[in-house]
Amino acid sequence: MYITCLDLEGVLVPEIWIAFAKATGIPELEKTTRDEPDYDKLMKGRLEILKDHGLGLTEIQDTIAKIEPLAGAKEFLDELRSMTQVIIISDTFEQFAKPLMKKLGWPTIFCNSLEVGANGQITGYQMRVENSKYTTVKALQSIGYDTIASGDSYNDLGMIQASQAGFLFKSTEQIKADYPQFAAYETYEELLGAIRAVIQEEPTLM
Repeated sequence: MYITCLDLEGVLVPEIWIAFAKATGIPELEKTTRDEPDYDKLMKGRLEILKDHGLGLTEIQDTIAKIEPLAGAKEFLDELRSMTQVIIISDTFEQFAKPLMKKLGWPTIFCNSLEVGANGQITGYQMRVENSKYTTVKALQSIGYDTIASGDSYNDLGMIQASQAGFLFKSTEQIKADYPQFAAYETYEELLGAIRAVIQEEPTLM
């Protein structure tokens, strides 16, 4: 039995930090896990920038409220969930994800949490588990599931490599060049077809 594990940002919704960078005019916040493989380094840098500019959770949530899923994302997710169980595994935070999950029809998401002060300043963050995408895929496999995984960034490679089938989706030319062993797709139709082909190969249990 398969479970499909998907990244969120860049796959189903636009990158939150890029949207916030454009809303605030702070280009340094445009850096994402497509650019920086070290997530801890990336987040610590973001928090320093927020502190320097006096920005906090409220301002980011105001931006998130205006973000819509990528064109066709909800339809893709609905079709995929009719074929297989789906879990979104994201390094985003529960304080960011809820309005986006509503717009996507409340799929299951595993993510992290922010530490927020009384004044709304983001003081830190708590990862659900170390190397969460890879760890979650291995945990699902340990209870009898085969996994299919897809994402666009460096932090998705662990779960893609560990899964029975893994695909890059809307990734960068650099990542695609560095990992040519993974099929790379640009449209939901292509990705859905690839996942369907994997599921249909599963032998029927009698």
